[in-house]
Amino acid sequence: MNRLALFDLDNTLVDRQTALSDAVTRLCRRRALPPDGERWLRNELVDRATRSDFARLRDAFDLEVSAVDLWQEYVELMAASITCRPEVPGGLVRLRAAGWTIGVVTNGAGDIQRAKLAGTGIAPLVDGVAASGDLEIRKPDRRLFELAAARCGVSLADGGWMIGDNPAGDIGGGHQAGLRTIWLRGRPWPDGLPAAHHVVDDVTDAITILLNETE
Repeated sequence: MNRLALFDLDNTLVDRQTALSDAVTRLCRRRALPPDGERWLRNELVDRATRSDFARLRDAFDLEVSAVDLWQEYVELMAASITCRPEVPGGLVRLRAAGWTIGVVTNGAGDIQRAKLAGTGIAPLVDGVAASGDLEIRKPDRRLFELAAARCGVSLADGGWMIGDNPAGDIGGGHQAGLRTIWLRGRPWPDGLPAAHHVVDDVTDAITILLNETE
Protein backbone atom coordinates (compact mmCIF):
# COMPACT_ATOMS: atom_id res chain seq x y z
CA MET A 1 0.00 0.00 0.00
CA ASN A 2 1.15 3.51 -0.79
CA ARG A 3 2.45 5.41 2.22
CA LEU A 4 0.08 8.33 1.76
CA ALA A 5 -1.49 9.88 4.85
CA LEU A 6 -4.15 12.54 4.30
CA PHE A 7 -5.13 14.53 7.37
CA ASP A 8 -8.07 16.77 8.10
CA LEU A 9 -6.96 20.13 9.51
CA ASP A 10 -9.51 21.71 11.88
CA ASN A 11 -9.82 19.89 15.20
CA THR A 12 -7.61 17.10 13.89
CA LEU A 13 -4.16 18.65 13.46
CA VAL A 14 -5.01 22.04 14.97
CA ASP A 15 -7.35 23.43 17.63
CA ARG A 16 -9.83 25.50 15.63
CA GLN A 17 -12.36 26.09 18.40
CA THR A 18 -10.02 27.92 20.78
CA ALA A 19 -8.50 29.94 17.95
CA LEU A 20 -11.95 30.88 16.64
CA SER A 21 -13.01 32.17 20.04
CA ASP A 22 -9.83 34.21 20.46
CA ALA A 23 -9.90 35.64 16.94
CA VAL A 24 -13.55 36.67 17.11
CA THR A 25 -13.05 38.31 20.51
CA ARG A 26 -10.09 40.32 19.24
CA LEU A 27 -11.80 41.30 15.99
CA CYS A 28 -14.93 42.49 17.77
CA ARG A 29 -12.90 44.53 20.21
CA ARG A 30 -10.90 46.17 17.44
CA ARG A 31 -14.03 47.05 15.49
CA ALA A 32 -16.09 47.94 18.59
CA LEU A 33 -18.88 45.56 17.62
CA PRO A 34 -21.84 45.45 20.02
CA PRO A 35 -22.52 42.21 21.96
CA ASP A 36 -25.21 41.14 19.49
CA GLY A 37 -22.69 41.57 16.67
CA GLU A 38 -20.22 39.28 18.39
CA ARG A 39 -22.94 36.70 19.05
CA TRP A 40 -24.00 36.89 15.40
CA LEU A 41 -20.44 36.35 14.20
CA ARG A 42 -19.77 33.42 16.53
CA ASN A 43 -22.96 31.74 15.38
CA GLU A 44 -22.14 32.23 11.68
CA LEU A 45 -18.56 30.97 11.98
CA VAL A 46 -19.19 27.97 14.21
CA ASP A 47 -18.72 25.42 11.40
CA ARG A 48 -16.72 27.37 8.82
CA ALA A 49 -15.78 30.90 7.79
CA THR A 50 -16.02 32.44 4.33
CA ARG A 51 -15.55 35.89 2.87
CA SER A 52 -19.30 36.21 2.43
CA ASP A 53 -19.80 35.98 6.19
CA PHE A 54 -17.92 39.23 6.60
CA ALA A 55 -19.82 40.95 3.83
CA ARG A 56 -23.02 40.09 5.67
CA LEU A 57 -21.49 41.22 8.97
CA ARG A 58 -20.59 44.56 7.44
CA ASP A 59 -24.10 45.05 6.08
CA ALA A 60 -25.91 43.82 9.18
CA PHE A 61 -24.06 46.16 11.53
CA ASP A 62 -23.39 49.03 9.12
CA LEU A 63 -19.61 48.90 9.50
CA GLU A 64 -17.47 51.38 7.61
CA VAL A 65 -14.61 48.94 6.99
CA SER A 66 -14.74 46.88 3.79
CA ALA A 67 -15.69 43.21 3.83
CA VAL A 68 -12.32 42.40 2.21
CA ASP A 69 -10.44 44.09 5.03
CA LEU A 70 -12.59 42.37 7.67
CA TRP A 71 -11.88 38.99 6.12
CA GLN A 72 -8.15 39.63 5.89
CA GLU A 73 -8.08 40.79 9.49
CA TYR A 74 -9.87 37.63 10.58
CA VAL A 75 -7.45 35.43 8.60
CA GLU A 76 -4.48 37.14 10.26
CA LEU A 77 -6.02 36.82 13.71
CA MET A 78 -6.74 33.12 13.16
CA ALA A 79 -3.18 32.52 11.98
CA ALA A 80 -1.90 34.22 15.14
CA SER A 81 -4.30 32.34 17.44
CA ILE A 82 -4.18 28.83 15.97
CA THR A 83 -2.26 26.22 17.95
CA CYS A 84 -1.32 22.59 17.84
CA ARG A 85 0.43 20.57 20.48
CA PRO A 86 4.18 19.98 19.90
CA GLU A 87 3.50 16.24 19.65
CA VAL A 88 1.62 16.80 16.40
CA PRO A 89 4.40 18.26 14.21
CA GLY A 90 6.77 15.90 16.00
CA GLY A 91 4.65 12.97 14.85
CA LEU A 92 4.55 14.30 11.29
CA VAL A 93 8.35 14.53 11.31
CA ARG A 94 8.51 10.88 12.34
CA LEU A 95 6.10 9.91 9.56
CA ARG A 96 8.18 11.68 6.95
CA ALA A 97 11.32 10.01 8.27
CA ALA A 98 9.56 6.65 7.87
CA GLY A 99 8.86 7.38 4.20
CA TRP A 100 5.29 8.64 4.40
CA THR A 101 3.84 11.28 2.08
CA ILE A 102 1.68 13.71 4.04
CA GLY A 103 -1.26 15.69 2.69
CA VAL A 104 -3.99 17.87 4.15
CA VAL A 105 -7.53 17.74 2.80
CA THR A 106 -9.75 20.32 4.45
CA ASN A 107 -13.04 22.12 4.05
CA GLY A 108 -12.52 25.87 4.12
CA ALA A 109 -11.17 28.80 2.14
CA GLY A 110 -7.67 28.16 0.89
CA ASP A 111 -6.11 31.35 2.25
CA ILE A 112 -7.27 30.84 5.83
CA GLN A 113 -6.47 27.11 5.89
CA ARG A 114 -2.96 27.70 4.58
CA ALA A 115 -2.52 30.53 7.10
CA LYS A 116 -3.33 28.07 9.87
CA LEU A 117 -0.76 25.60 8.56
CA ALA A 118 1.86 28.34 8.41
CA GLY A 119 0.94 29.70 11.83
CA THR A 120 1.47 26.35 13.53
CA GLY A 121 4.66 25.47 11.66
CA ILE A 122 3.02 22.45 10.04
CA ALA A 123 3.26 23.79 6.48
CA PRO A 124 6.86 22.62 5.82
CA LEU A 125 5.93 19.10 6.91
CA VAL A 126 3.11 18.73 4.37
CA ASP A 127 3.64 17.64 0.76
CA GLY A 128 0.31 18.91 -0.58
CA VAL A 129 -2.83 20.74 0.53
CA ALA A 130 -6.35 20.67 -0.94
CA ALA A 131 -8.87 23.08 0.56
CA SER A 132 -12.52 23.04 -0.47
CA GLY A 133 -12.26 26.66 -1.56
CA ASP A 134 -9.72 25.63 -4.21
CA LEU A 135 -12.41 23.82 -6.23
CA GLU A 136 -15.61 25.06 -4.58
CA ILE A 137 -16.37 21.50 -3.54
CA ARG A 138 -16.36 20.01 -0.06
CA LYS A 139 -15.58 16.72 1.59
CA PRO A 140 -16.81 14.02 1.17
CA ASP A 141 -16.51 14.78 -2.58
CA ARG A 142 -13.91 12.38 -3.96
CA ARG A 143 -12.45 15.11 -6.18
CA LEU A 144 -11.03 16.94 -3.17
CA PHE A 145 -9.17 13.81 -2.10
CA GLU A 146 -7.91 13.33 -5.65
CA LEU A 147 -6.61 16.90 -5.67
CA ALA A 148 -4.83 16.38 -2.36
CA ALA A 149 -3.14 13.23 -3.63
CA ALA A 150 -2.14 14.89 -6.89
CA ARG A 151 -0.61 17.83 -5.03
CA CYS A 152 1.37 15.30 -3.02
CA GLY A 153 2.66 13.81 -6.27
CA VAL A 154 0.85 10.48 -5.86
CA SER A 155 -2.38 8.83 -6.99
CA LEU A 156 -5.37 7.64 -4.99
CA ALA A 157 -5.22 4.49 -7.09
CA ASP A 158 -2.24 3.44 -4.98
CA GLY A 159 -4.24 3.66 -1.75
CA GLY A 160 -3.42 5.33 1.53
CA TRP A 161 -5.09 6.63 4.68
CA MET A 162 -7.47 9.42 5.70
CA ILE A 163 -7.44 10.70 9.28
CA GLY A 164 -10.04 13.09 10.66
CA ASP A 165 -12.76 13.90 13.19
CA ASN A 166 -15.76 14.31 10.87
CA PRO A 167 -17.57 11.00 10.31
CA ALA A 168 -19.24 11.89 7.00
CA GLY A 169 -16.64 14.21 5.52
CA ASP A 170 -13.44 12.50 6.60
CA ILE A 171 -14.35 8.86 7.12
CA GLY A 172 -17.19 8.60 4.61
CA GLY A 173 -15.19 10.62 2.11
CA GLY A 174 -12.09 8.56 2.76
CA HIS A 175 -13.99 5.35 2.10
CA GLN A 176 -15.35 6.76 -1.17
CA ALA A 177 -11.82 7.69 -2.16
CA GLY A 178 -10.63 4.12 -1.60
CA LEU A 179 -8.60 4.99 1.49
CA ARG A 180 -8.29 3.30 4.84
CA THR A 181 -9.54 5.52 7.63
CA ILE A 182 -8.84 6.56 11.21
CA TRP A 183 -11.54 8.44 13.10
CA LEU A 184 -10.88 10.82 15.99
CA ARG A 185 -13.96 10.10 18.07
CA GLY A 186 -16.14 12.87 19.40
CA ARG A 187 -18.88 13.77 16.94
CA PRO A 188 -22.06 11.69 16.67
CA TRP A 189 -21.73 8.79 14.23
CA PRO A 190 -24.43 8.84 11.51
CA ASP A 191 -26.59 5.78 10.97
CA GLY A 192 -25.56 3.71 7.98
CA LEU A 193 -22.01 5.06 7.70
CA PRO A 194 -19.43 2.26 7.40
CA ALA A 195 -17.09 1.99 10.36
CA ALA A 196 -13.61 3.46 10.29
CA HIS A 197 -10.70 1.03 10.20
CA HIS A 198 -9.46 2.45 13.51
CA VAL A 199 -10.94 4.74 16.16
CA VAL A 200 -8.70 6.86 18.38
CA ASP A 201 -8.95 9.71 20.86
CA ASP A 202 -6.08 11.79 19.52
CA VAL A 203 -4.29 12.38 16.23
CA THR A 204 -1.00 11.28 17.81
CA ASP A 205 -2.58 7.85 18.34
CA ALA A 206 -3.41 7.79 14.63
CA ILE A 207 0.19 8.64 13.78
CA THR A 208 1.36 5.76 15.96
CA ILE A 209 -0.92 3.38 14.04
CA LEU A 210 0.58 4.58 10.74
CA LEU A 211 4.11 4.19 12.04
CA ASN A 212 3.31 0.63 13.13
CA GLU A 213 2.03 -0.04 9.59
CA THR A 214 5.44 0.95 8.31
CA GLU A 215 7.31 -1.49 10.50
